[in-house]
Amino acid sequence: MRLRHIEIFQAIRQTGSVSGAAQLLHVSQPAVSKVLQHAEQQLGFALFLRVRGKLQATPEALELEREVDKVTESLQGVRRLAQSLRREPGHSLRIGAIPALALSLLPPAINEWTQRYPDIVCELSSAHSRELMQNLLMREVDVALTLQPPDHPGLKAQTLASGMLVALAPLGYWPVASHGQPLPLIELAGAPLIGLSSADPLAARLDSYLEAVDPPPRVRIAVQTYSLARAMVESGAGLAVIDPFTALGASPATTAIRPLAPALPIILYAVTRADEPPPHTLSDLLQVFSRRAQAQLDRLIVGAGLPANGHNAVYKT
Repeated sequence: MRLRHIEIFQAIRQTGSVSGAAQLLHVSQPAVSKVLQHAEQQLGFALFLRVRGKLQATPEALELEREVDKVTESLQGVRRLAQSLRREPGHSLRIGAIPALALSLLPPAINEWTQRYPDIVCELSSAHSRELMQNLLMREVDVALTLQPPDHPGLKAQTLASGMLVALAPLGYWPVASHGQPLPLIELAGAPLIGLSSADPLAARLDSYLEAVDPPPRVRIAVQTYSLARAMVESGAGLAVIDPFTALGASPATTAIRPLAPALPIILYAVTRADEPPPHTLSDLLQVFSRRAQAQLDRLIVGAGLPANGHNAVYKT
């Protein structure tokens, strides 16, 4: 099948008629019929049968549809990349962040930065780490904020801040005097724990960390985002081990936070493309992210009676 055949095939699948496909593609009905006839001649079988006035895909067409969808998705990726390459540099900055950071760190940092650069347009998006890496490679974002370093040679990472995972529990689960204090690993034995999806980059590290706990935590609910884990804790469903940015957004009226002991460290990364210089304003933005992120993390560390390291910036240009 040629690309034009695929375009007509999908338009008919969407609309159920030649006239609908013609209208969708802004061409004449005879043009659609001619391309469809040519496609069927080349393939050697019919793609559609008329049933009660509508064109319905044949079994052969339905088998083809899965592969056709892959081609269409690839073409859409090419179009998006072409649009990104046409973008005039220096006038906008596209920032992606994992949900945990998009809700806590991004809003105040972007507000501060846009006041410094009022003429630059800022585009914000949120996605999981794997999707953000793909967005960077497709040039759909200029920088991605994530807790996972990239594993692609076309990407590079800068460390912005470092902290530790924390335990979040419904208020009343721990004695008030222990709030903010380090939580010994053994106290998670048999605890009702909200689990992380196996697709989460920190899930394997957390599983390894919990191997020494006997009996192991009771995991009956698994979630894909830290914000959902926090919501489950706030509802009283159990404990969660999550990133500190998400945990600090929990309501102190319903939850309590404790850092783990021994600590399970995390690092906040800014990921960019390795093969091109970043936008000239990005360095200033990353300094804002670094300072604000470390300030949030130090808030938690100080609350636990541990030495803060916010004065020793980990961000390097």
